[in-house]
Amino acid sequence: MNLAHWLERTARLHPQRPAIAHGQAVWASHAEFAARAARWAAALRAGGLGPGERVALFMANCPEYLVALWGTWWAGAVAVPVNAKLHPRELAWIVGHSGSRLVVSEAARHDELRAAFGEVGLDATRLAEPQALPGPAGTATEAPAPRGEADAAWLFYTSGTTGRPKGVTLAARQLRWCTMAYLASVQGVAPGDVMLHPAPLSHGGGLYHLPYVLNGGVNVVPASGGFDGAECLDLAAHWRRASFFGAPTMVRRFVDAARERQRQGGPRPEGLATIVYGGGPMYLADIEQALAVVGPHFAQIYGQGESPMTITVLPRSVINDAAQPNFRARLASVGVAQSMVEVAVRDAAGQALPAGERGEVCVRGDVVMEGYWNDPAATAAAIRDGWLHTGDVGSLDADGFLTLLDRSKDLVVSGGSNIYPREVEEALLMHPQVAEVAVIGRRDEEWGEVVVAYVVARAAAAPDLAAALDAHCLQHIARFKRPKHYRFVAELQKNNYGKVLKTTLREWEAGRD
Repeated sequence: MNLAHWLERTARLHPQRPAIAHGQAVWASHAEFAARAARWAAALRAGGLGPGERVALFMANCPEYLVALWGTWWAGAVAVPVNAKLHPRELAWIVGHSGSRLVVSEAARHDELRAAFGEVGLDATRLAEPQALPGPAGTATEAPAPRGEADAAWLFYTSGTTGRPKGVTLAARQLRWCTMAYLASVQGVAPGDVMLHPAPLSHGGGLYHLPYVLNGGVNVVPASGGFDGAECLDLAAHWRRASFFGAPTMVRRFVDAARERQRQGGPRPEGLATIVYGGGPMYLADIEQALAVVGPHFAQIYGQGESPMTITVLPRSVINDAAQPNFRARLASVGVAQSMVEVAVRDAAGQALPAGERGEVCVRGDVVMEGYWNDPAATAAAIRDGWLHTGDVGSLDADGFLTLLDRSKDLVVSGGSNIYPREVEEALLMHPQVAEVAVIGRRDEEWGEVVVAYVVARAAAAPDLAAALDAHCLQHIARFKRPKHYRFVAELQKNNYGKVLKTTLREWEAGRD
């Protein structure tokens, strides 16, 4: 099945209803959306990009993003959405690994992208700018290209513990069941319902536009292209029945904006349906405060790229029922298994553990990825006996509520983005003054966590070494991955096998509070 049939169907059922908006202005109806996607598909085919070919989308949120995505699917090609904040060299690696022959990106970045591509021999990779995508012309006449259930549709590159990203392969099957999970477990969608997109469309939250295309809703890209609490308040009030996904950092900023507006005599947020939060730890005090300021509009999900947005849910019905048993414990959990999956906590031997026991969180169901792109060994390590092993540690209570006790051992989640220390460490070790380095996360009120680098310098650390390392990082990795703090130490504590004891570093860091 080609998911583009959803857009084709909705364009016939609701041709004049708004489909995409830019801020408060309608940008395309469903008929215009489908026509644009079909014309983009025709342009891809004319350029030799047909079924199975990969097209990388390297751009910030904009209406054209959705056209490029659905036009890619309409042509039967595979979308490779890439975080627009990545360094050009990081993009070049993903383009090379995925075999993407076309990259859609802002024209202002084309020169630096060509330079990065040239460094790794990708001179033949073509570039296109989103604003140059074909506009609407009548109705969509050419049908979407045939695709099978297991044919790749979306390659999501998620960082791995080896320091290199892995391409999570999602086919129509996973994207369809991800959509059904939202409709069954989070909330239903009716024609005219609205999904705001302040979070990057290239991330898991971007998949939340799918139910709105399927059921005739409106996908709204903020005029700012990103997240602004006051802007989201205004958009919800304008569009009504508006939902959005946000990392805990975004939720806290939204709550701050709502509180400030109320302090100035304004009303509580208007027009909101549901704010779905996930992608990092939401502390109990934060969600309690959000409920007090914003009202009963919250649901929580837990997932990862390999089972996108679909492992557990803490629905509004639970979050809003303070009279239920163990209410605060449930509010601090990540909820129960979503409707399309099974969730278990297992020991090191793969055996299911009883309620209350701590172990690895595992999930199985049709939403779990096909595998990692061109990486059968990593796929076999992640999916065993039909279960995806998440690497996260948690426990289930007797009622099936999952509490996460730790994430993958070294993962830092900052502002909803995953940062693996190995990537940062490898970049820092390229600097001639760095002898050893270990990177950990530090709790932060605004970002959830920030990156901290413990550095052993080759000579006495010069006063300006931190600034030099910061500049060095900006040359090699994305800005959001660079350390917020540098700690210069004489040595890094290690165990008998020479492995750095990051638990000790975390204890040191906690002691600085």
